[in-house]
Parts: sequence; C-alpha cells; structure tokens
Amino acid sequence: MNYHDILIRPLNTEKTNILLEEGNKVTFEVAPKANRIEVKKAIEAVFNVKILSVHTQNVKGKVKQRGRIIGKRKDWKKAVATLMPGEKIEFFDGV
Repeated sequence: MNYHDILIRPLNTEKTNILLEEGNKVTFEVAPKANRIEVKKAIEAVFNVKILSVHTQNVKGKVKQRGRIIGKRKDWKKAVATLMPGEKIEFFDGV
C-alpha cells in the first residue's frame, strides 16, 4: 500500500484544533485496513516529522433518513498521531 493511499485526508474540526494546540496531536482519516505501524510510517514519510504514538478508532456511519428512504453513511477509520516535542506539520499551521 502506498503512503498516500493510507492517509486519505486530514481532519480539521474544533476538537482536532484543540488537540493540536494543547497536545501536539494531528488527526487524519486513514484507510480502513491500515494499522498503527503503517499510519506512523506514512505520516513520518509524507510530512518528514517524528511520531511519538498513534491511536486509531473505527467510526461507525450514521443512519440518515430523508422522507421514507433510509440510508447510512459509510464507516471510516480515524487516526490521532502524537508528534514528538518540538515537531510540527506546516500543513496544519495555516488552518
């Protein structure tokens, strides 16, 4: 699996901004089959930073209804990576 296939997109919400400011943690949506080691190697290779730890969680999609039609959003995987002290990703600085 390619590193860019593992990292799908960065997550930018109020909660992730607080994690970035207080805990030096960055959050990504990652491939569902990727494990912690693969995510760590991908972030280190793509952004050229050192990672202290990675936590992953599977997020279940919400059930949504529009009239009589019931659907479901897709399930996805989230990874929260803690950067080493002094490290930062330039991509998240302007956000």
